[in-house]
Amino acid sequence: MAVSFAYPLLLTLILSQSLHSWPPAEAIRPSYFPAPYLSKFRQAPFFINDGKCPVSGQKSPGIWNPSLIHIALTLDTAYLRGSIAAVHSALFHAGCPENLFFHFLVAETSPPEISPSFVKALFPTLNFKFYPFSPKIVKDLISSSVRQALEQPLNYARNYIADLLPNCVRRVIYLDSDLVLVDDVDKLWRAPLAGKAIGAPEYCHVNFTKYFTPSFWSEKRFSGVFRDRNACYFNTGVMVIDLDKWRRDGYTWQIERWMRVQKEKRIYELGSLPPFLLVFAGKIEGIEHRWNQHGLGGDRVTGSCRDLHPGPVSLLHWSGSGKPWQRLDAGNPCPLDRLWAPYDLYGPSRPYSLRDH
Repeated sequence: MAVSFAYPLLLTLILSQSLHSWPPAEAIRPSYFPAPYLSKFRQAPFFINDGKCPVSGQKSPGIWNPSLIHIALTLDTAYLRGSIAAVHSALFHAGCPENLFFHFLVAETSPPEISPSFVKALFPTLNFKFYPFSPKIVKDLISSSVRQALEQPLNYARNYIADLLPNCVRRVIYLDSDLVLVDDVDKLWRAPLAGKAIGAPEYCHVNFTKYFTPSFWSEKRFSGVFRDRNACYFNTGVMVIDLDKWRRDGYTWQIERWMRVQKEKRIYELGSLPPFLLVFAGKIEGIEHRWNQHGLGGDRVTGSCRDLHPGPVSLLHWSGSGKPWQRLDAGNPCPLDRLWAPYDLYGPSRPYSLRDH
């Protein structure tokens, strides 16, 4: 369900009045997970289609099924809690939750506890598949960044979605691990791409020049890439991707080419985002801003909190250096972190759990 509001402070009240109710989440049996951290996750409720959903009654719809909504996101130790909350929120707000198919991109070096059995224990009815991602693919392409987290190989797995997923998957929604949906993801899935490879919210008021170094802008062989393009910033944490067009036009190779340029002559500072801007900025299909209320993680100033942008909200995104689970655990959350907490399946149920609304 979409949430509209006149003032950001009303969002908590609006959500609490509109969310579903459900039975208490059950604790995962410790025998599933030897690691103490993983054993503290709780099982989510069962999310079942009603009779009106196209794949209702099919226990395991084939990945080729045209009724499925394909969603890709990463699973790793640092952001595992966020990824689980993102999945939980998507299922909770989906009109047909069994129509969702999750494609989990997992580093080959992940601990064995991060496994299909772990995901199945949390979400017994979930349709999903694991895709191991080898750090060797990007080892020689990654450059140092302003934040070490941006240098992790799995952060670049989105560049290779078209190669990792089977060819029968022709469209996918890519989601970061630090967000939650508060609307039916089917609406995002149906966003028209008008022949473009990517659909995402664009932010043309943002100072685009800051994403690249002075040496980039001073050399026309680099900056000329944006000639005749109305290049605007977009956040790569929420994208609808036409995989057919991506494969056909070789966008993975184009992204890698700019990463190689970066290794030879530093043209940007921000990890995996600038290569996407170099290839796609000014060439994507704009999607409503409601689908990426980003920046909620705040900046690098200790204790900084962000407010929501005016307008309707369908997805809340804690991009930035602060993550809601870290601030909640530390006892100093930002006001909007409490909107993430109901989807958290780690530890005991919180007093503001979704089931209490």
